[in-house]
Amino acid sequence: MTALLIVFAGLFGAAGVAGAAIAAHGGDTRLVAIAAAIALVHAPALLALAVLRPMMPRLSAIAGMLTIAGTLLFSGDLAARVVWSERLFANAAPLGGITLIGAWLVTAIAGIAVGMARQRSTPPAP
Repeated sequence: MTALLIVFAGLFGAAGVAGAAIAAHGGDTRLVAIAAAIALVHAPALLALAVLRPMMPRLSAIAGMLTIAGTLLFSGDLAARVVWSERLFANAAPLGGITLIGAWLVTAIAGIAVGMARQRSTPPAP
């Protein structure tokens, strides 16, 4: 799972930079720029989830898979509109956005869980 998160971080980073270059040089710049931004924002998030896997293996895997799926749906739908003049499918981008929100909420829950586990394992101060 860690390798998968890192692979998609690299792919999203590359796609984001490529999309930003396309947006800077023509085409439907608004859609391409948004797709690129979403990919670029979530690439380092996937790297962070990969690094945090030892501390929160199950929740980081869930958050990572949601991040991958959400980014593919959201950015993929916007890119499909530019390249093919069609959507991936009806409501793909909103579904991707909701999935990304879910990923961030799972990440927040994981942080709370790690913090609570640390408090339980720390002996009380004298």
